[in-house]
Amino acid sequence: MILLTASKIKKSYGIDTILEDVSFTLSSGDRTGVLGINGAGKTTLFKLITDEISPDEGSIFRNKNIKISYMKQFGEYSSEKNAIDEVMGVFTHLVEMEQQLSDLNKKIEKQSLDEDILRFTELNQKYIDMGGLTYRGRIKSTLTGLGFSEEHFSVPLSSLSGGQRTRVMLAKVLLENADVLLLDEPTNHLDIDAVTWLEDFLQSYPGSILLITHDRYFLDKVTNKIYEIEHHKLKEYNGNYSYYKQKKDADRAAEEKDYALKEKEIKRLEGIIAQQKQWNRERNLRTAESKQKAIDRIEQTMVKPEKTLDTLNFKFNFMADCANDVLTVENVSKKFDETVLFDNVNFEVKKGDRVFIMGANGCGKTTLLKILLGRMRSDSGRFKTGPRVESAYYDQAQCDLDDSKTIFEEISDFLPALDNTTIRSALAVFLFKGEEVFKQIGTLSGGEKARVAFAKLMLSKANFLLLDEPTNHLDIPSKEAIEAALGAYEGTLLTVSHDRYFVNKLATKIYLLSKEGITVIHGDYDEYIRTKKLLEEKSEPEKKISSNALDYKQQKALESEKRKLRTKISRAEERITELEEETLQLSEEISNPEISSDFEKIMELNNILTEKNQELERVMEEWEQYSQELDMLES
Repeated sequence: MILLTASKIKKSYGIDTILEDVSFTLSSGDRTGVLGINGAGKTTLFKLITDEISPDEGSIFRNKNIKISYMKQFGEYSSEKNAIDEVMGVFTHLVEMEQQLSDLNKKIEKQSLDEDILRFTELNQKYIDMGGLTYRGRIKSTLTGLGFSEEHFSVPLSSLSGGQRTRVMLAKVLLENADVLLLDEPTNHLDIDAVTWLEDFLQSYPGSILLITHDRYFLDKVTNKIYEIEHHKLKEYNGNYSYYKQKKDADRAAEEKDYALKEKEIKRLEGIIAQQKQWNRERNLRTAESKQKAIDRIEQTMVKPEKTLDTLNFKFNFMADCANDVLTVENVSKKFDETVLFDNVNFEVKKGDRVFIMGANGCGKTTLLKILLGRMRSDSGRFKTGPRVESAYYDQAQCDLDDSKTIFEEISDFLPALDNTTIRSALAVFLFKGEEVFKQIGTLSGGEKARVAFAKLMLSKANFLLLDEPTNHLDIPSKEAIEAALGAYEGTLLTVSHDRYFVNKLATKIYLLSKEGITVIHGDYDEYIRTKKLLEEKSEPEKKISSNALDYKQQKALESEKRKLRTKISRAEERITELEEETLQLSEEISNPEISSDFEKIMELNNILTEKNQELERVMEEWEQYSQELDMLES
C-alpha cells in the first residue's frame, strides 16, 4: 500500500535552492535510508513530509488516516516527569481505559446492572486486545534496550543529560505504533548494545521507516531502500547501503564511459566533416551534412555526469621507522571517588597494529587514552612507549583546538616551521580554500573542526596515532576519505570508536575494556560479535570466567547458584504450563453459550482471566531472567 507520494517538490531558502524536482513514493514495508552531505536537505525533506514547512513547488500526498511519528535530531526535550511517566504518555488511551474499568467495577459492586456488566466485558476485552496487559512491560523493555538502567527510570528528565533525554523521546516515538517513522540520527547517544537493540526493533517494526543516519553498518542492517540527495535531486536505490554504494559507483563509471565514448565519436565525425569541407565538392558537402546530423543525434542522447562533490583526499606521512614494541601497558587502573572504571589493564601494541578499544559507554575508554598520553594519572600500574615512537592524538571533544584562533593560526602555531604556502596547500586538501582559512575555530561546525584536527594529524608525521571517535561529526564521504587515508597509513593505530563499519574496515585487533581489564579479540567487528556471546554482559563480572579457573570454594558456590537457578526455572515452567491451561479453560468458559446471558458470571471470569494473564506475563519475565543468568554462569 502506498502511504505517501511526493511529486516534483522544490524548496529554497532565500536564493539557495535545497531541493528541486524531487519525487518519490513511500510504500508499506519500506525501510529507507536518506543520505546526503551535511546541508543537502535531508532534514528539510522530513519537515516537508510532516507538513512543518511547505514546498515552494510540487505537492506531497499522504494516505488518509496514516500516522507519522518524527524524532528530531535536535529537540528541546525536557520535563519534570520521569522517563517512565514521559513514555507512558504514548498509552494515555490505555490509562484512561483502566480508569473506566475501575469506575465500572466499583459501580457494579454497588449495583449490578446488566448494561454496566456488558459494558465492562466489552471494554475489558478491548483493553486486552489493545495491549493493556503488556504496555508497561514494553515501556520498561524499550528504555532498557536503549541503555537505561532502572535507577534512571524515576529520575526527572530535567536532571538527565541531553543524550538521555533524546533517548527517552526515541522510546516514545518507537512505541507510538505509527504507520511511518521518521528518525533523524537515531543512533546518536547510543552505545553499541543499544544500537544493536534498535536494529532488531526496526527490523521487525510493522510500519514503514525513513531514517537519516551516517551509521553505515546500521543502514546495512535495517534498510531495503536508499534515497540519496545530491545536487538538489533525489535518486532512489533498491537495497541497503552496501548495494547503493556498489550501484552508485557502477552507474557513475558507466555514465563517464558512455560520455567519453560519445565525445570521442563526435570528435571523429568532426574530423570527417572538416576533411569533406576541404574537398568542397557537392558529394563531400552532402557527406559533411550527414555526419553533422549524426553528431546532432549523439548530442541529444548525451548526459554529462554531474560534477563530483568536493571530498577529502589525503594521506598520512610519518616519521622514520620505530621500535617493534610501540606500547606496553601493565596493571593500569583508574577509579573516580569509589567508582572503579577499570582495573588490571594489561596489553601490548606492536608496530603496524590497528587496535580498536571497545566497551560500554562510561567504561573509561577515553580516560585510558588520556592516561596513555600523560594527560591524566592512573591510580596504579605503568606503561611505556618504545624508542622512536612519535604519538599524535585526535580528541573527540576537540579540546586541542583554540576557539579564539583562525584555522590558519591553529596550524601555523602548531607547526611554526611551516611556510604559508605549505599551510594553505594542506588546508585546501581539507576543503578550506581562499579566505576560508581565516575562519575562527569557534564558529566552525563539528565536521569542520574535525577536518582541522585531521589536518594537524596529517602534518604531525606521527608514527603512532591515538584516535578518540574520529568519525564523529563527519558525513559519509568524509568518513570514507578518513578510512582510505588510515587504510594506507603504515604507522600504528590505537582507536576508540563506536562506528562499526569503520572498525570492520580497519581493525586487526579489538581490546574489549571492562572493570576487570582487557579482553583481546583478534579480528574486526564481525569477529567481536561472534566472540561477544562468550563474554558476560553484566557489570560484575564483565568477563565470563570458566568454572575450571575457579578454586574449590568458588566452584561449590557457583554450582549451588546454578542449582538454585535451575530450580527456579523448573518451577516457573511448571507455573507457566498451569497458567496457560487455566487461561485456556477460562476462555472456553467465557465462550460457552450456556452462560452468555449470565453477565455477572462473565464479569467474574473476565476478572480472573485478566489476573491470570498478568501473572503469566510476570512469570514468563522471571523465567527469561533466570534463563539468562544461568546461561551466563554456564558459559
